Amino acid sequence: MKLTREIKTAILVISAILLFIWGYSFLKGRDIFANYKTFYVEYDNVEGLPKSAPVTLNGLIIGKVNSIKLDANTGKLIVELQLKTDFPISKSSVASIYEPGFIAGKQIAILPNFTDKTIAEDGQKLQGETKLGLTASLTQKLAPTQEKLEKVLVSANILISGINNVLDKKGQEDIKNSLSGLNKTIEQFHKASGSLNTILDENKGQIKGVVSNFNKVSSDFSKISDSLNKANLGKTAKDLQKTLANVDKMMANLQAGKGTMGKMLNDEALYNNLAKTSKELELLLQDVRLNPTRYVNVSLFGKKNKPYVEPVKDTVSKVKN
Repeated sequence: MKLTREIKTAILVISAILLFIWGYSFLKGRDIFANYKTFYVEYDNVEGLPKSAPVTLNGLIIGKVNSIKLDANTGKLIVELQLKTDFPISKSSVASIYEPGFIAGKQIAILPNFTDKTIAEDGQKLQGETKLGLTASLTQKLAPTQEKLEKVLVSANILISGINNVLDKKGQEDIKNSLSGLNKTIEQFHKASGSLNTILDENKGQIKGVVSNFNKVSSDFSKISDSLNKANLGKTAKDLQKTLANVDKMMANLQAGKGTMGKMLNDEALYNNLAKTSKELELLLQDVRLNPTRYVNVSLFGKKNKPYVEPVKDTVSKVKN
């Protein structure tokens, strides 16, 4: 079967058209024979994101930015992502615009949500966010430093102006006089230092004696300290504590009326009897002193003893109990 010239021409034209379509798609970065997924992300600002920017997943390039369009109704930017991957991307995954370095341009990183098991289908929208690039982040951090530096420069300018106002001719003369006085003070200090060295040299022997005496005192104190350590003050303190405890116990027993001494101290009747006996003894001695003949009758010539005469006032018998 022979092909006619028209059929050959048609096959050539169709082949050229298909080759042109494939070449155009290849130049745009799209392989018409590959299986792509398309997702859309909405941003307020794409921060200079170019078309055909790579889309990465954990640092691996899995696609590119296919187009960026402005929504006339909302004023937001719709970015079309063309991904070539079999990795399951969930609906709640985030497409983050970031800047990998100073030289490289903006890129989009897919941040998957592994807890969400709902897989995003072709043509669905993903959540979008924008991270500050290195340059923007550095600028944001340097802005407060720049403000502080400007304030410092203003303060330094004011300070320099104040110094210039102070350092007039009179101020310069005062500074010179102050420096001159400072030099004289330093000279006097050097002289005093020389005098002090001379005094130290002259009294070197006495200073050595004082130091040796101090060393001796320190040695004696060390010996005393050793003696105190050997004296076992801890045991003595414990014994003293036990003795004080026993004394406290004995005093408590006395106050409680326990034992012979406690009963004597707390027996009011005994106290009254002792007081009564003491009073009667006192009256007896008084009566002996006033009327000795009642108790002692000495006769040198053999006279008979005089009969006992009862005293007119018997003070003893009238003592109240």
